[in-house]
Amino acid sequence: MSATSHSQAPVIVGGTIAIDHVKTPEAEAADLLGGSAAYAALAASFFSRPVSLVGIIGHDFPQAHLAMLESRGVSLDGVERSSSESFTWSGEYHSNMNERTTHRVGLNVLENWQVKVPASMAAAPMVVLANMSPDNQIEMLSQCGIGANGDSAGRFVVADTMDLWIEIANDRLHEVLPQLDLFVLNEGEARELARSSNLVRAGRILLEKGPRHVVVKLGEFGAMLFSRGGEVFRSTAWPLEAVADPTGAGDTFVGAMAGYLAAQGPPPYSEAQLRHAIVQGSILASFTCEAFSTRRLETLTHPDLEERLHHFRRSTQW
Repeated sequence: MSATSHSQAPVIVGGTIAIDHVKTPEAEAADLLGGSAAYAALAASFFSRPVSLVGIIGHDFPQAHLAMLESRGVSLDGVERSSSESFTWSGEYHSNMNERTTHRVGLNVLENWQVKVPASMAAAPMVVLANMSPDNQIEMLSQCGIGANGDSAGRFVVADTMDLWIEIANDRLHEVLPQLDLFVLNEGEARELARSSNLVRAGRILLEKGPRHVVVKLGEFGAMLFSRGGEVFRSTAWPLEAVADPTGAGDTFVGAMAGYLAAQGPPPYSEAQLRHAIVQGSILASFTCEAFSTRRLETLTHPDLEERLHHFRRSTQW
C-alpha cells in the first residue's frame, strides 16, 4: 500500500476549473485554485502521469495556477480558453468546518460549456468524470469512446456527482451510472439518490443502478466501499487536529483513488486494490484540509505521504 512515486499510466480528468474565494472562522483567502477537476487532476498526479485535464477557464484565470499544474505533470491541452470570465465560487465555513454557506456562484464560462476531449487524450485507460453536470459527463464518455455504442474494454471510469444534479438532472445522471466502474458520492447524496435512510441499504441500491463499485464518502469519518460481489469495506479517515480549509478534499479523494489504481496497471482491479485506493485517497485528502486550496498539496512530498500512511496503518491495526 505504499505511495510510491508516479507511474507512467495516463489519466484523463474532466470537470470544473474555478477561482475560489474562501472564508473560515480563522482566515480568508481569494483567487484560489478551485474546481473539481483541478483538485482531482493534481491528486492523480501524485501516482500517475501524464494526467490530462479537460475543462474551461476564462481570461481572468491566474497564470500561476496553470503553471503549478503543469509543473506537476498535468497536461493543459484539454483546457479551453474563453474570453469570458472564469467559473467562480465564494463561500464561508462555520465553526465546526462541516457546514458552509455559499455566498456567490459565478457560472460564467460554464453556462454553455460543452466538453471537448482532444483526440490524443481520448484513449486514456483511466477516465475520471469529476463533479460536473451529467450532460457534460455523457459528452466526455462519448468522446472517449465509452458508452452504449463504445468499447470500454481495458478502460476504467470513475465519476463523482453532487446533490444539485440529483435534484435537477436525475434522469440524465441515471444514464451515466451504468457506464461507471466506480461511482463516488457523499453520505447525504447516497441517501438521497437511493431514497433510503440506511446507508448500507443505500449502497446496495446504488449498485443496482449500474456501477460496478460504489464509494460513499463520510468526510472526517472515512469512506465505505460497496461492490457487486457483496463485499463491504469501511475505512476510517486520518484524524486531523485542525482543519484550515476542507474545500476540494472530496475531489482530492477521487483523483487520488483514480491515480493510484491507474498506477497498478490496466483494469480490472481487485477488491484489495480498491481498498488500498480508498486509503490512499483518504490520506491525500487529509493533507488538502491543512491549508487553503491546493497549497498543502503543492508542497507535499512522497516521504510526507509515506509517513502519514505508516502512522495510519499503525493506528488502524488491532
